[in-house]
Amino acid sequence: MLFLSFRFYAAVLVLLLIYYCVPPKARWMVLLTGSLGIYVCFSGWGIFLLLFSVIVSYGVGRALERLEKKWGKLALACGIIAVSLPLLLIKVGRRGETDWLAVMGISYFTLQVIAYMVDVWRGEVKAEKNPAKYALFVTFFPQIVQGPIARYGQLGQQFFGEKRLDEKLFVKGFQWILWGFFLKLMIADRAGVVVDTVFGEWRIYTGSYVLLGGILYSIQLYADFMACVFLAKGIAAMFGITLADNFNRPYFSDNMKEFWARWHISLSSWLKDYIYITLGGSRKGKIRKWVNLILVFVVSGIWHGSGLRYIAWGLMHAGYQIAGEMTVGIRKGLYRMFRIPEDSFLAELLRKGTTLFLVMLAWIVFRAESLRTALKMLRSLFMVYNPWVLFDDSIFSLGLDMKEWMLLVLAVLALVAVSLQQRKTEVGEWLLRQHLLLRWTVYIAAILLIVVYGAYGAGFDAQAFIYGGF
Repeated sequence: MLFLSFRFYAAVLVLLLIYYCVPPKARWMVLLTGSLGIYVCFSGWGIFLLLFSVIVSYGVGRALERLEKKWGKLALACGIIAVSLPLLLIKVGRRGETDWLAVMGISYFTLQVIAYMVDVWRGEVKAEKNPAKYALFVTFFPQIVQGPIARYGQLGQQFFGEKRLDEKLFVKGFQWILWGFFLKLMIADRAGVVVDTVFGEWRIYTGSYVLLGGILYSIQLYADFMACVFLAKGIAAMFGITLADNFNRPYFSDNMKEFWARWHISLSSWLKDYIYITLGGSRKGKIRKWVNLILVFVVSGIWHGSGLRYIAWGLMHAGYQIAGEMTVGIRKGLYRMFRIPEDSFLAELLRKGTTLFLVMLAWIVFRAESLRTALKMLRSLFMVYNPWVLFDDSIFSLGLDMKEWMLLVLAVLALVAVSLQQRKTEVGEWLLRQHLLLRWTVYIAAILLIVVYGAYGAGFDAQAFIYGGF
């Protein structure tokens, strides 16, 4: 729960003051010291795993520029195995959630250093000569919880040179942090109460309850992930650093391929560039393409967790994409049969609705306590008929009273409204153009809303970020 800790934001405030008080050329050293300090404070001995990855990947990167292709390939393989082994051992041997792992973010910096070594080997970036500067690239603290998985070419050089205060970026960072807290405390943690009830007592809550649980888990995960993305992005922006986009309204996607181009963008891009393309991508025929796609999603499932349900979740998404390619002609024929223009609003609604429903089914498998439980819940969803429970007082037995349900619905509607507006212009950009009085009225109102109505206190438990545990 790093991004929800008062101690963390106190450390960030102190670091900001020091950062902008020292000479611009020395500011990267403040960031490095602060990042390592935060790792030590919030992850304990896990810092040694981080430093191990830094040392190995730095050494391999330097060696790759000097070695012949044959020996360079061997060095790369050894480097990848060395930095991957701690992650694999933790994934395989893990039992339940561990806070230190969530804080440490080992899944993220492992993929980050692998990408760096491969990019150096491919000649796409030059190896960083200064070990301290390279260490900052890996340990930059806003990425601790759940990325994004940064590429050296995008992030590596932003830390250096004469870093001066960018007032506009600083204010946008403040906006993003407010939005992140809204998403987390107004939506994700409040929806999580119902989700925990339905999935924890799935034998009791069947049929339409499963549908409601699936919908709310989809909302919870969306808001939770988006919250952490904006918190990380906002904190980095206050230091004048722009993190790569990691989230782009994925629930508005027309198909599964588009969904994965919008959801956890840095992970999807990593899997595409370093596994899918390495395996041959789509260059060796359709069958080989589909096999590669299945392998990529199996890896994605294993990355998320060691249970069979994660692999099943990955296979579901691979199957969705393969089925989508195989049924293009059928779907076009159905549009013609029912005289629905493919560019019409109805067709778009059908595409987005179908995609969202299929994603929700996969999320049920993802969230269930086991694959067997997931299959029983899906069977209950389609076989048990009890829609009336969604319209009587039954939903108030799931952990939220009427006031909390109303707050959740209103907050979700606000999220939808902002997401729809983002297609035209970013709300934060629009706000920056408004009068100072209006801007601060909005900021203060948002702060009061979060403080007064956020999902914490009696009846609520502060929940760690979901993707921070992977």
